[in-house]
Amino acid sequence: MEFQSGSEKVVVNTRDKTALWLGLSNCFSDGKGFALATLNLDHLAKIRNNPEFAKAYRAHEFVVADGNPIVWLSKLAGQPVSLMPGADLVVPLATLAANAGIKVALVGTTEAALSAAANTLCEKVPNLKIACQIAPPFGFDPTGSSAQDILSELSSKDVGLCFVALGAPKQEIFAAFGRKVAPKVGFASIGAGLDFLAGQQSRAPRWVRKLALEWLYRLLSNPRRLIGRYAKSMLIFPGLVWRALRR
Repeated sequence: MEFQSGSEKVVVNTRDKTALWLGLSNCFSDGKGFALATLNLDHLAKIRNNPEFAKAYRAHEFVVADGNPIVWLSKLAGQPVSLMPGADLVVPLATLAANAGIKVALVGTTEAALSAAANTLCEKVPNLKIACQIAPPFGFDPTGSSAQDILSELSSKDVGLCFVALGAPKQEIFAAFGRKVAPKVGFASIGAGLDFLAGQQSRAPRWVRKLALEWLYRLLSNPRRLIGRYAKSMLIFPGLVWRALRR
C-alpha cells in the first residue's frame, strides 16, 4: 500500500505477520541483514519536511502498519494491510531470533530501561542471547562517529538482530545507516517497545487497544509531549483519506 505524504511516497510492503515472519526467517537463515520500520501517521507527517527521514524509509526492506489510521486508509484504498504495532513485535521477534540462534542487541532509551527490558525479554524468551545493551547519550547523531562505533560493536559481537528504540526519525535513520555499515545486522525500529517491557511507560489496556483508542490513552498520559505531534497527524489525515478513496 503506497502513501503519498507531500512530495514523498512511503510504501507498506509487508501486509501481514505471515509474510513478515517468513521474510525475517529467510534473512536469519541466510545471514542477511535487514531494516524493519513501523509506519504511523506521525511518521507520515514528519516525512513531509524531512528528506533524510524519507530516504531512510526507502532503505527499509520491511515496512509494516503500526497504527490503526494506516490500516483504515489501506482498506479505503482497497489494499488492506494488517495492524502490526512495533510494541507487539518485540517478543515474537526475539523468539524468532532465539530459535534461529541469532544474537540480539538493544540500542536506545536509557541504561536502566535497557537493563529492565533485557531481564523481561530473557524471562519471556529463556534461550535468548543478548550480546549488548547500548544507551546512546543525549544529542546522539544517528549517522555520526558514535553511531559508527555502535555499529562496529554490533558487527564484532556477531549481532543478527538489533532492537532500536531511539524514536522517529533517529531510529529509522540509524537503521538505514546501519544497513550500509553493518550489512549482516537486522534492525527493528520499535519506538517505545523497550520502555513498555521495562515498565518505564505504561501501555493502554487491551480493551482500549481493541477499541482503537490507544492514541487517546497515550495522549491523556502525556498531553504536553504528544498534543503537538497528534495535531500535525490530524492535519494530514483528511488529505490521506481523499487520496485513498480516489484509489
